[in-house]
Amino acid sequence: MSFKKFFKSMGVTSSVFMGVFYAVAMLGIFLLGYTALPGQMDELKIAFVNDDKGKAAKQIEDQLIESLPFKTIDTDLTNKEALKSLEDNDYALVIHIPKDFSKNASKGESAQIDFTVNEASATMVASSMSSVVKEINAQLSTSFSEQTAQGVLMSMNVPEDQAKEISKQIEESYVGNYVVVNDVPDGMHNNMLPMFLTMACYVGAMIAAMQLVGSFKMFLGEAPKIRLFGYVQLSAFIIAVLGTIAALIITYLVADVDTATIWKVALQQILLYMVAFNFCAMFTFLVGEAGMILNIPVLLAQTIANGATMPRDMMYAPFEVMSYITPMYHSVQSYFAIFFGSTDPVPHIWGLAAVGAGALVINLLIVTFLHRQKSLKKLAEDTKEITA
Repeated sequence: MSFKKFFKSMGVTSSVFMGVFYAVAMLGIFLLGYTALPGQMDELKIAFVNDDKGKAAKQIEDQLIESLPFKTIDTDLTNKEALKSLEDNDYALVIHIPKDFSKNASKGESAQIDFTVNEASATMVASSMSSVVKEINAQLSTSFSEQTAQGVLMSMNVPEDQAKEISKQIEESYVGNYVVVNDVPDGMHNNMLPMFLTMACYVGAMIAAMQLVGSFKMFLGEAPKIRLFGYVQLSAFIIAVLGTIAALIITYLVADVDTATIWKVALQQILLYMVAFNFCAMFTFLVGEAGMILNIPVLLAQTIANGATMPRDMMYAPFEVMSYITPMYHSVQSYFAIFFGSTDPVPHIWGLAAVGAGALVINLLIVTFLHRQKSLKKLAEDTKEITA
């Protein structure tokens, strides 16, 4: 047999196609999706809470609101409300000026501003906010300390020129307090754990969808379609349990996760597998093995739309829409809440369940209506063979 004949075989040509297709799909989706970083950073929302009615605090508020690179800066809420919204990742940053800020500043005492971020969020948010806060503090610590010192000296009847000179030698009075809520343990493996767990489960479910649907079609006609569909779901559930056990053993051994948290994660991981399986099976039930050509771009798009790297506010519209109707976003956000956050994971779990319920219904419709002709044909052939 010649190499030419070998190369033209189905297995080789399929491999060539998938090699080219995967490269084009991955680079096209990733490069497009990640152009939102950092260009879309101005879409993040922050809260600015000023509890001080003094002149100094008002000047700083006006200065920061004018200079900060964000389109949405909410000021009409309390610090408690802002921090609660931060826990839910509705805000990327909360800036709080305490009520005694101007009073302390006028006395030359330490005047503090709190900058609070939530580390249990997309990695881009935490790193970006850290850089923003450092830049703000660098600007304010110099300008504000000199202005404060100058004002104190002038109130003591020290000449203005002399006050300016002396103020440069006074210790900085401004303090920028960088506060982290839901601190994530050190190590990139901890920060990316919600995404890694989700990806591992999803890819396994995607491969199983192709194989189990293949078995469904192979036995089509030998048993009622709904019974076969039930067998597929039961098989997927068994795989989900086994895969979850393996995944969580590795997670427990490698990541900083306690036993109580592992049990909470186990139930969601099984749910995620079933949701991901039915979601991927839609394409396979619909077009057979060629469904993988649809599943791969959807998988790649979800690595951007899952919220682990960037929040919804920074995503382009197609990825933002995908975050609502695909499994990964809901799973990743729920894991962030379970592992690191104090917010409630239940809304995200309900979102995941809703995606799974929708996929299950679609699969039942496909099996009921699109596979009917093939099932009857198979039964007719089997009947003919028995009669003969």
